[in-house]
Amino acid sequence: MQETSVWGPAFGWFYFPLYMASGLFALLDDIASLMDDVAVMSKVAAKKTAGILGDDLAVNAEKASGFVSDRELPVIWAITKGSALNKLIILPVAFLLSAFAPAAITVILVAGGLYLAYEGAEKIHAFIFPHPVEKKEELDLGITKEEVVALEKKKIKSAITTDFILSVEIVIIAMSTVVDKPLLNQIAVVSIIALIATIGVYGIVALVVRMDEFGFRLIALNDREDSISDKIGWMLVNALPHFVRGIGFIGTLALLLVSGGIFAHNIPFFHHLLPTWPDMAKEFLFGLAVGIVVLLPILVIQKIRKKSH
Repeated sequence: MQETSVWGPAFGWFYFPLYMASGLFALLDDIASLMDDVAVMSKVAAKKTAGILGDDLAVNAEKASGFVSDRELPVIWAITKGSALNKLIILPVAFLLSAFAPAAITVILVAGGLYLAYEGAEKIHAFIFPHPVEKKEELDLGITKEEVVALEKKKIKSAITTDFILSVEIVIIAMSTVVDKPLLNQIAVVSIIALIATIGVYGIVALVVRMDEFGFRLIALNDREDSISDKIGWMLVNALPHFVRGIGFIGTLALLLVSGGIFAHNIPFFHHLLPTWPDMAKEFLFGLAVGIVVLLPILVIQKIRKKSH
């Protein structure tokens, strides 16, 4: 009969923690490698979506302003929650399309590029030919609390609807940068961009719309005239409208560049056009040209409708 050594099980139990540790280290190494890949891809995706994020910031800063001072932050919080819900609806659909119909990503991307080009061209048209100034709804002391709530809900709904359109483009553009990567990488990268597009954008919006309030607090900090706090406070108060307009200007340029880049990389005609031109100049020209082509019939239709009324 063969004798069984008592040392076998003993050494087995001795090496078991080493096997577990080596497996854990291998897992951590895989996770670290994945995170490095995700970080690199997220950086690329963030660059691609920067234009829309800038436009999103400008649009929402405008929509979140015009409220009574103590209602601005609650309104921004309501819009932020609506934006998060938008992402929860859009992300699963985008991942399903990427898994089962990746060609649809390109179709949606180009369709969104048309919208972005139109929006950029429309902003330039509105700058050159200013629209008639419409009477803005104001929250004054003459309206009831119920009317204030109704007006807030109307503006919040409008902001969330705009956010949904921009969120679709942000998610699809982010998805297009990782569409050929493993699904786990896609989920990680696009989720990070979606998080930035929600928390980052609306966090900055909150700071922007409260800039003037912070400035007035600095002005009221002491009774001395022309103090340092007064100068900084007035600088913040006066800078707010210029800051919002500046973001809007940069966002408009970025919209045309982003849309032109979409056409240049996904439509063969544009891809082979003007091969000696710098990429940025080509993409801006493509975005502007397509935007004008889309804008013109819309302007004609709007003019016909106005005449009919």
